[in-house]
Amino acid sequence: MSDSPDTYGDEAEPDAPSAAELEAAGQESMFGAPEPQPALTPAPAAQPAVPAAPAQPYRVLARKYRSQTFAELIGQEAMVQTLANAIRRDRLAHAFLMTGIRGVGKTSTARLIAKALNCIGPDGQGGPTIDPCGQCEPCQAIAEGRHIDVIEMDAASHTGVDDVREIIEAVRYAAVSARYKIYIIDEVHMLTRNAFNALLKTLEEPPAHVKFLFATTEVEKLPVTVLSRCQRFDLRRIPAPLLKDHFAMICGKEGVEADDEALAMIAAAAEGSVRDGLSILDQAIAHADLGGDGRVSADQVRDMLGLADKGAQRDLFAAMLAGDGGALLDLIDRQFALGVEPLALLRTAMELTHRITIAQLGKDVADAISDDERQAIGDWAQRLSAGQLHRLWQLLLKGHDEVRGAPDPLVAAKMALLRVLHAADMPDPGSLVKKLEELAERAPVAAASAAPDAAPAPAPAAPQGLDWAGLIDKVEQSGQFRLSQLMHDWVRVISLAPGELVYALAPGYPGDATAELRDALLRATGERWTVTRGEGDAAPSLKEAKDAQKDAARAAVLKDPLVEAALAAFPGAELIDENPEARVANMGRNWRN
Repeated sequence: MSDSPDTYGDEAEPDAPSAAELEAAGQESMFGAPEPQPALTPAPAAQPAVPAAPAQPYRVLARKYRSQTFAELIGQEAMVQTLANAIRRDRLAHAFLMTGIRGVGKTSTARLIAKALNCIGPDGQGGPTIDPCGQCEPCQAIAEGRHIDVIEMDAASHTGVDDVREIIEAVRYAAVSARYKIYIIDEVHMLTRNAFNALLKTLEEPPAHVKFLFATTEVEKLPVTVLSRCQRFDLRRIPAPLLKDHFAMICGKEGVEADDEALAMIAAAAEGSVRDGLSILDQAIAHADLGGDGRVSADQVRDMLGLADKGAQRDLFAAMLAGDGGALLDLIDRQFALGVEPLALLRTAMELTHRITIAQLGKDVADAISDDERQAIGDWAQRLSAGQLHRLWQLLLKGHDEVRGAPDPLVAAKMALLRVLHAADMPDPGSLVKKLEELAERAPVAAASAAPDAAPAPAPAAPQGLDWAGLIDKVEQSGQFRLSQLMHDWVRVISLAPGELVYALAPGYPGDATAELRDALLRATGERWTVTRGEGDAAPSLKEAKDAQKDAARAAVLKDPLVEAALAAFPGAELIDENPEARVANMGRNWRN
């Protein structure tokens, strides 16, 4: 019998426990069995499914739906047609300038021109085209912003001469892989004057393989020397109906339902800018998702933009026209509590006034309004006169400016709308004249039975003989302006003969003027005069005579039945002299009083 340990271990007894196993058994007996731990290497069947590709980050609608072809560039048909004709006839300018407000497609147009000039077609044999394929390497590289020969530069952060010198040095070299080397300079008006001057020569005579594409929102800041070297395209604001249809198309692609009124409000808030509108639409979709059904409704957009409810707009407008101040203030407070800005209240009232005026002219109002609003606008268009609407517009416009600069916009809005309320029932000038004429007809006309002394006394006649006014003119022409004024305002002529003057002075003149008058007449006529200050009947000074005529004319106007009726109908009204000199004098008297 063999006592080999191998044979014994394999057949007679099991293996002895290892030290690790003994330690584990001891730990279990003292602290209990440990919790089962998951396997470090799970079975293949338990492994989670690996996604095919990593999730793409969300792209805002303004970037996702940036125009990739000229056909997708909405509202700029005239520019596209001009570019198409230039490409077909091979009459391409060396520099293009795109102007317009923000978000109408200036930079997108520049990239599309870069595509159109460098497209080689799917087969690699194509030439410049107004319909770039979007499939060839140049088209894809330009769309992704990685083409080595299409250089985009933001002039807002590259404003100096050194940045322009880099361009000047680089244009000498041919394009690496494209047909044209293209420089897209956004917000080009931000370049300094020295930078523009450095670019002028290159811009006027660039190499044949170089094209410059400029974009700016403030074209008036560009030097005329730059404007004259560019082919200019003014990109228009996008009309609200076209924006609304564009947003509806995008909502369809995104699988989002949206009310027509909501899209119309977004299009109106965009103010002609596609990018602004898409940013608002993006926000509206996110806002709608919070509601649960994902639908973009008019109420949600109104709340998001801080706009007044259409029904509340009409109620406020009706209270304003009806003169109900209490209801008007309650409506203002209610809208403010709902988050409507005071300035928006004035703006919506102005918009409603404009729509009523348009309807009054027989034009169709905006299409995205409810039947109730259309009916209300039609009723107001029939009730209100054109003069009332225009006065209402002016009052609202003045209130809008006041609210915008007021320290407390809510209080300013209340005061402005209350002012409109009190002025709403005032008659227009034509109606006022008719009313005054009716009052004048009913007023007793006592002209025939008036007392003989009711008429103003005529001013005393000027002395016969020499022309006193002519003498005053001669004194003035001789350069003696102060003395000519003295003769005009203060001197009352008693007698006037060749070489002899007897005069008196109007009350209030200090001292005697005999010596001054004698010298003045000598210098003016070249002859010696005998000048004496006397007493007796004297003609009024020329100033006194004019004042008497004005007083007589004013008295006659005040006796007119129409004026009497107006003063009776409007207590406290004043007759204003349209003579500027009289207005200045009245202002001086009021200030002194």
